Amino acid sequence: MAPMEPAFVLTDRDFSRVRRLIHDYAGIKLSEQKRNMVYNRLVRRLRSHGGVDFSQYLDLVQSERSAEREAFVNALTTNLTSFFREAHHFELLAAWAGERAKATTAPMRIWSSGCSTGEEAWSIAMVMREAGAAAEILATDIDSEVLGVARAAVYSAERCESMPQARVRRHFLRGVGANEGLLSVRPELRAMVRFAQFNLQAPTWPVGERFDAIFCRNVVIYFEREAQLRLAARFAAMLAPGGLLLVGHSESFPAGHAAFRSCGRTAYELRPS
Repeated sequence: MAPMEPAFVLTDRDFSRVRRLIHDYAGIKLSEQKRNMVYNRLVRRLRSHGGVDFSQYLDLVQSERSAEREAFVNALTTNLTSFFREAHHFELLAAWAGERAKATTAPMRIWSSGCSTGEEAWSIAMVMREAGAAAEILATDIDSEVLGVARAAVYSAERCESMPQARVRRHFLRGVGANEGLLSVRPELRAMVRFAQFNLQAPTWPVGERFDAIFCRNVVIYFEREAQLRLAARFAAMLAPGGLLLVGHSESFPAGHAAFRSCGRTAYELRPS
């Protein structure tokens, strides 16, 4: 671990302030062990503002109508993802979509609620296309920078190495010339996905048609237990009867809510009313 630079000292007071602000803005609970991570990620922002100290930087973050607040949240958001991560969820989705497609031609509504750089949303779209099921996919994240990557839908070939080549050929266009080594998501998939910035800890959510499935994986591990339970209740209100809620491999927050019953590995179904 690189030592802290003498010019930038993260005091106990400033670190406590960082933890409080990221909790207020994004609902993320940072442990004491995240001090070096906080330092390494925020020191870049300090340099971008001419070498201000941490206290001055946090004043900028807190200032009214601050443009730096979004950069602060972006810097402290962890975005680890990959195509078809936790494959059992996509196997369940494929089986479920295939059955639903036999019963209706209506598009199924799916929400990737912490989409990061887009791999999860595009994986959902691939499964739905392969199942012959029409779908409308909403992909959201609090981090504006990763949403830009997700919308661009262009990935290095290395990012797609875990997928069978037949799947890659079906769903991606291979770059040539200056774009050699890059893969672009095909228009058929792009038409299925809409991206938007959204904070799951926002006091109010837009009310609209309910979703048939919601992915919320490896997001709430950073939330306090009370916030996790509130989120489960909000997801229950956003799901159609019999809808699916898919969570991360180390998460079980829907298990404590009466609206859900287990239907697979870290997968939950909304109980009938």
